[in-house]
Amino acid sequence: MRYFVEFAYEGTSYHGWQRQPNAHSVQQALEEGFTLLLGEPIQLIAAGRTDTGVHARYMVAHFDCNRDDLGPEWIGKLNSYLPDSISLLRFHPVPDSAHARFDALERCYEYIVLQAKDPFLHQGGHHIRIPLDINAMNQGASYLIGTQDFECFSKAHSDVKTFICDIRQAKWTQEGHQLVFRICADRFLRNMVRAIVGTLLEIGSGKRHPEDVKTIINSGKRSEAGPSVPAKGLYLVGISYPENLLTVHGSGDR
Repeated sequence: MRYFVEFAYEGTSYHGWQRQPNAHSVQQALEEGFTLLLGEPIQLIAAGRTDTGVHARYMVAHFDCNRDDLGPEWIGKLNSYLPDSISLLRFHPVPDSAHARFDALERCYEYIVLQAKDPFLHQGGHHIRIPLDINAMNQGASYLIGTQDFECFSKAHSDVKTFICDIRQAKWTQEGHQLVFRICADRFLRNMVRAIVGTLLEIGSGKRHPEDVKTIINSGKRSEAGPSVPAKGLYLVGISYPENLLTVHGSGDR
């Protein structure tokens, strides 16, 4: 039987989502816990792959097993087999054809920039000491909206069939001393959000103009965009699916 499982993790101590030959990953920790408790080999296929140090307030994966009774009471059992940095949220039985990655309609990320030292977010936010112009950053972000070729924000030599993405939301908001950038799209390229944030921070600091975003996109060159910001400020916060597969989506509420 196939299930969707919803979960969250704090990614500081992991080398990303995907299994690595000589490094600890979120996928490995989950698969080992599931296999031990369910008594059969379990393989998880996630909605996406987060890089080393990136967090997920909301992630979805699917897996197959011989049990047909996994429900809310199993959440506590499985959580007891997992590290404190990973928390299971819900199970959903789904059709055997359902796929956590390919059936996802939209993904949303948030990036946290700290404008003051915060001892509670030193591993979960990027501290920038200079003042930033949030209005200029939002003007620059507005040029990201739409279906475009975003190779300029992709990690060099990425093995993908296309660099086309449909960005549907890209906006900064201020919450006290935090500046939070939220971006939603049908798909993201490797390192894309961190490169976008690095570029917008250069706009906020006055090193670039908001209109430069259009020029950077048209260039198609990663060298034209700003530097990638640290992974620790990045969170996957929401994934949307057709209603017949998953009726509760990650909202990104913090």
